Amino acid sequence: MNDVRVSSWAELQEELFAGSWQDRLARDRPTLAYRGRPDASERLETSLARLGGNAHELEGHILRAFRKYAAFGSVPRDTVWNWLALGQHHGLPTRLLDWTFSPYVALHFLSSRLGHADRDGAVWCVDYARAHEELPDELRAALEREGADVLTTEMLHDIAPQVADLERLGDFMLFVEPPSFDERIVNQYALFSLASRVGTSVDEWVAAHPELARRIVVPAELKWEVRDKLDLANVTERVLFPGLDGLSRWLARYYLPRAER
Repeated sequence: MNDVRVSSWAELQEELFAGSWQDRLARDRPTLAYRGRPDASERLETSLARLGGNAHELEGHILRAFRKYAAFGSVPRDTVWNWLALGQHHGLPTRLLDWTFSPYVALHFLSSRLGHADRDGAVWCVDYARAHEELPDELRAALEREGADVLTTEMLHDIAPQVADLERLGDFMLFVEPPSFDERIVNQYALFSLASRVGTSVDEWVAAHPELARRIVVPAELKWEVRDKLDLANVTERVLFPGLDGLSRWLARYYLPRAER
């Protein structure tokens, strides 16, 4: 993976939007998924992988129990991919990994954890459109029919109604946009990466496709400027996590004296 270390807010903007211009559209329309983290040394690891154990076996047990005990009507359509997306959104260990279409949302997650202010952060950028050129024929055809760059859970279900159906198509990584279960998904401009095989390492996939991914390292000394400018742009917990919890988290961080941070 290509690494670039920035030293200023202006340089950070240049790197975040590099390659976003689309000649055929005459518009800035990047085909990048962004993931911001407060610690640049953090791995690209799913919550299911962090759980340890036999991921394939655990995934089945966890998802089955989640579907059994979740409230009736929790998903707009009863598919395994909707349940996985809903579970990921609520902290369930899954094979999905969170990304966003918004570089500023990624910067929020890079800079919002005050306990990591002394560490370099990073924004991972992956070109999902180019990644999808390597998908099996059935999935690429579905994207072409819809004129889409990313898959939806409904498109996945039509081709692979069960997890095992996706695994039989081969070993690949795809990006899927979840249904709008609530305002958080909408406001965070969310999407997920999804490995066809549950044991696939996202880190290893990225390392094997260096032409599709890069990491922008934001030094610790730049984080405060990033955080303050995001607050001015209204990219805050109050917006990204609508409700009293998000409001309280924003106020607690915003009004904490700098000397105590």
